[in-house]
Amino acid sequence: MSDPVIPVVSALVVAGLCALGPRLIARLPEPEPEAEPEPAGDPGDSEPHDDGDEGERATERAKESDRVLSPMAGVETPPKVPYVELAARPRLALKLAMWGAVVGLLLGLGIGDEPILLAWIYLGVVGVVLGYIDAQTRLLPTKLIAPSYVVLILLIGLAAALDGDTDDLVRAGLGWVAYGGFYFLMWVVYPRGLGYGDVRLSGLLGLALGYLGWGEVLVGMYAGFLLGGIIGGVLALAKVVDRKRYPFGPFMLVGAVVGVLAGGPFADWYVGR
Repeated sequence: MSDPVIPVVSALVVAGLCALGPRLIARLPEPEPEAEPEPAGDPGDSEPHDDGDEGERATERAKESDRVLSPMAGVETPPKVPYVELAARPRLALKLAMWGAVVGLLLGLGIGDEPILLAWIYLGVVGVVLGYIDAQTRLLPTKLIAPSYVVLILLIGLAAALDGDTDDLVRAGLGWVAYGGFYFLMWVVYPRGLGYGDVRLSGLLGLALGYLGWGEVLVGMYAGFLLGGIIGGVLALAKVVDRKRYPFGPFMLVGAVVGVLAGGPFADWYVGR
């Protein structure tokens, strides 16, 4: 297979798999609502409350259950769109397929005929679906991220076996620690500014970028921050998103693609300067 064909094939494969995204989204279980503690009553107050008070409290609890509280500073946010409704939106399969075609083409151009392309094709499909979900719900479902660790590790191991080079495999593990550890540290220091779903996603990106090289890790990580700061700030100024609550996952995913494309040239420039 000639090199010019690989990006086309990659684009078609990712697009075709992304078109199945609505079926995957519809099967995702809804996140369990966080239980809010009931206000403590007066231990000495043993008088029964009348039915009117009970009715009022039941109404208030019903109203509270219709709200979704943001993990950042307890800011109240609109109710989450159920995954089934999200998956049923018009022409969603076509939209995901179009995004998948772009992602697949870029990955094919950046990686070429290397065995690790298979792992990135999988990550590209999962990334398109995750990016859409996060953009619509500000959630990155663990039920989709957790199994992806197993699949990605297996595909990376296969690529290392085909390449016959354990250095790339070791670097993938270190990339996981570096990228994921950095996001975990940020979450510990300032949990209001970062969701733990972003921490889980960072580990996946660190694995895949680490296999390619340290230039890809650095460029991918900082490109996500830069895009999130600039584009997120512009969208916030335009009041498209809330300045304090816009999803960061899509910027991380786009940054990873930038890392694939620009990480190698950046590393060559840095070493040769």
